[in-house]
Amino acid sequence: MPEAPKQPPRSPSSGHYHHHLSKNWRALDFIEEVTSNPGAVQARVLSEILSRNAQVEYLRRHHLDGRTDRHSFKQLLPVISYEDIHPDVSRIANGDTSPILCSHPISEFLTSSGTSGGERKLMPTIEEELDRRSLLYSLLMPVMSQFVPDLDKGKGMYFLFIKSEARTPGGLVARPVLTSYYKSNHFKNRPFDPYTNYTSPNAAILCPDSYQSMYAQLLCGLCQRTEVLRVGAVFASGFIRAIRFLENHWPLLCHDIRSGTLSSDITDPSVREAVARILRRPDPALAAFIEAECRRSWAGIITRLWPDTKYVDVIVTGTMSQYIPTLDYYSGGLPLVCTMYASSECYFGINLNPMCQPTDVAYTLIPTMAYFEFLPVNRNGSTGRVNSPLTTELVDLADVKLGQEYELVVTTYAGLYRYRVGDVLRVAGFKNKAPQFNFICRKNVALSIDSDKTDEVELHQAVGKALNHLAPFGATVAEYTSYADTATIPGHYVLFWEMVVGGSLKNGRSSPAIPPSVFEDCCLAVEESLNSVYRQGRAADKSIGPLEIRVVEPGTFDKLMDCAISYGASINQYKTPRCVKFEPLLEVLNSRVMASYFSPKCPKWAPGHRQWCNQEFK
Repeated sequence: MPEAPKQPPRSPSSGHYHHHLSKNWRALDFIEEVTSNPGAVQARVLSEILSRNAQVEYLRRHHLDGRTDRHSFKQLLPVISYEDIHPDVSRIANGDTSPILCSHPISEFLTSSGTSGGERKLMPTIEEELDRRSLLYSLLMPVMSQFVPDLDKGKGMYFLFIKSEARTPGGLVARPVLTSYYKSNHFKNRPFDPYTNYTSPNAAILCPDSYQSMYAQLLCGLCQRTEVLRVGAVFASGFIRAIRFLENHWPLLCHDIRSGTLSSDITDPSVREAVARILRRPDPALAAFIEAECRRSWAGIITRLWPDTKYVDVIVTGTMSQYIPTLDYYSGGLPLVCTMYASSECYFGINLNPMCQPTDVAYTLIPTMAYFEFLPVNRNGSTGRVNSPLTTELVDLADVKLGQEYELVVTTYAGLYRYRVGDVLRVAGFKNKAPQFNFICRKNVALSIDSDKTDEVELHQAVGKALNHLAPFGATVAEYTSYADTATIPGHYVLFWEMVVGGSLKNGRSSPAIPPSVFEDCCLAVEESLNSVYRQGRAADKSIGPLEIRVVEPGTFDKLMDCAISYGASINQYKTPRCVKFEPLLEVLNSRVMASYFSPKCPKWAPGHRQWCNQEFK
């Protein structure tokens, strides 16, 4: 893998230039330093974590007795998953302030997009973790500026949003990690920096109403179109939703620009005040231009409306890769840039070659962020299922092997010890002595549209509950599979069902004895049985569309097997895939659809866990 150039490109000398050059060099020097001897940095990080937390209940429970060496740590502390610390997390959530996991006070919980028992996982964090996250953000543009010069001479149009919060019974806030960061003083009161100069005012980003937030951010981005040098969102799905919003609302946006007044639909006073500072006067010429472009075509709309855009900054690794063709269509083939790798558990690393192709994205883990270990994995070639037995010894960051796949395990300053994140990574190369990793997948995730993650077991249980609606009609499902349909915006889950009616496969079209409303009830029953992240995406964020059931002809799944075997699957080992991504298999399924039904309404969802007294923050 090619490394980033050692020096940023030169430009004409000025005080402004030298200030940012100096800042860039400090950031690049830091990267050089920590990647040159990652083993020593990791040993220091582990010692710091263990020494400061020596007296916490969790470490005493495992008899570490104040030891900070790597050997004792690996010998005495087990590799864990969320279920292992759930009792400790529950105690903290319910108000126990004793040092259970961490010597520093838990400042809040970060809600993971992974789920446990149908609810978001609660990741403990401490105040100083904001400093580590800010550090990682501060490295992004110095790296990017090595490849794209003069990014300080314009703005970024990024669509950033907050999500719902809850408060635990013990009074701690529980919210997504990005909501935590955007609401922090690190973000809200950040000093002026041309690299974090966005077209969206803070008030629009922090508006809890998703419609008002999106409208205001798009309006401000259009008004400042000639200043935009880069565009993006966190996930590819979020950026595409913004463009689809523009497709649906450009007449209203043009009216506001033409008249110089903000739509009465925007009622948040802070948003109205912030937008008024940008929408200062009527601009009929700009409105006419935008209207003409939106009427003409949506192919390449990004470069036509924002002509100086250099790249699209979104995550397109893992399940987000399904959005690449749509992004290419809207952007006219602009580079798709993935800059960083992070989760609720920890911020991990950055991409030092950000202009690479999406298939070549590799993240360099920054050794100061946490203590990293790696569990070697093998993936079943036919199913993709990850097998990572705990009998295998874990490998340190400095000892991973090129080409090997691993499950990431972290020990954090905030109180996670040898915690399995669930991400599968492959070693792609090295920056100095620090490994660089391709993100391969989330462990055993079958379906994902946005930040949701649904595995096969959860899907199977949800389908099982839905089948209760068919029992009074003497019907059931002989076989089923699923896929994430991202051709619609927002994307949605699709289930393919092959029916059995009255004890035999039903010939012809779906039985009139089963009303369409029953299948719609089945759709909703599946959705009600899925995890809280999925239900939030449907009910609150509107980032996921209604679930669809497509009833297929009898014999469809026999045809599916024949197709899979024709492409090399073993007839002896073939099992019906519970999630289909291979295009020829999707063609077989879609060619035999007899009827289609959608969920009639959103599933129930409220912020927080079901057992809490929930309240949404204003």
